[in-house]
Amino acid sequence: MPRVIYHDIEGLRREVEVAPGTTVMEAALDHDIEGIVAECGGACACATCHAYIADEWLERLPPLSDMEDAMLDSARDRRPNSRLTCQIEITDSLDGLELQVADNRD
Repeated sequence: MPRVIYHDIEGLRREVEVAPGTTVMEAALDHDIEGIVAECGGACACATCHAYIADEWLERLPPLSDMEDAMLDSARDRRPNSRLTCQIEITDSLDGLELQVADNRD
């Protein structure tokens, strides 16, 4: 099963197994990753699942959709490696995906 490595807002590193087809956001919620709020439940409508993807993984992810790009404009501290975790579906090719959770709290 693919693994995702989260660095949460408290500085903890968590490596979790994620079933293919699950989004990075869903897996974060399932494993109580600190900082993924997901107010909209994964509808790409709130930017509270914002994270910074490790540079070596950016090219392996699907490109930003126009909707995700627009929503990231409302995210706090957007960076070039910012993505919404609700828009990243895990596949076997993403085994080892690493990210830093952004501070999505109000």
